[in-house]
Amino acid sequence: MSGQSGLSQRELQIAQSYAGGETYQTIADALCIAPSTVRTHLATIYRKLEVSSKLELATYLNGDAPEPRSQSEMAAVVSELALSLEEAISREKALSEVLRIISASQGDLDAVMPLILTYALELCDAEFGILFEYQQDGRFLANHTVGIPKPFRTWLDAQGVFTVSPETGLGRMNSQRETINIIDVKSEAIYKTDDPLRYATADLGGARSFVAIPMLAGDSLVGAFTIYRQTVRPFSEETTRLAQMFAAQSVIALENARMIRAIQAAHS
Repeated sequence: MSGQSGLSQRELQIAQSYAGGETYQTIADALCIAPSTVRTHLATIYRKLEVSSKLELATYLNGDAPEPRSQSEMAAVVSELALSLEEAISREKALSEVLRIISASQGDLDAVMPLILTYALELCDAEFGILFEYQQDGRFLANHTVGIPKPFRTWLDAQGVFTVSPETGLGRMNSQRETINIIDVKSEAIYKTDDPLRYATADLGGARSFVAIPMLAGDSLVGAFTIYRQTVRPFSEETTRLAQMFAAQSVIALENARMIRAIQAAHS
């Protein structure tokens, strides 16, 4: 097979694993290489076999060659693969940098959280973000923000710790403990009820599409990681998963800071 396809033994191994449903990370772990190296191999594999999806790859490996593509179509496929690879490497670098910052921060959340939000906004193509600390009983405090319009920031500062209604994005996230992805904050019924948080989000912040991700430490809600777009551009599942990764890093930073404070208190 490898000789017929033009794939090396390593490429064939990666192709079979990927077509069989394994992830970049599991393949990388099995072969003792980096996930970005797996992606590079897959880009080469796709180009050699003239396929553009996992389904086509599996079909080819099962002995059925896909329909031949024109040169222009293959050029488009290669370009798309190159762009996807660059984006994947950027994500990997950002997450590695976030972990490095957390480990070096000595529990300084004011230094860490804005950087995590900044990376998330850049990679998720969002205009501003807020990290809310959960205060129990449906109450939140906007502890860290990046890119937020000044009127919305001023409103949040004036509120301090505030209670959210169950119909808001934060309220639904709190009760469901699940990611809440809102296509357009102005299209929901709560916008017409003069709810203060929804009014501030939409009219003071200019937000339209919005994702609220629960920050969980075990079974306990410790906060909400939220990102906003100021046009109606719904967040895709892939982008939401990426934001969830940054939310998870935020939890690590919070827990790290609490552990350091506890150690410092014990020795004071």
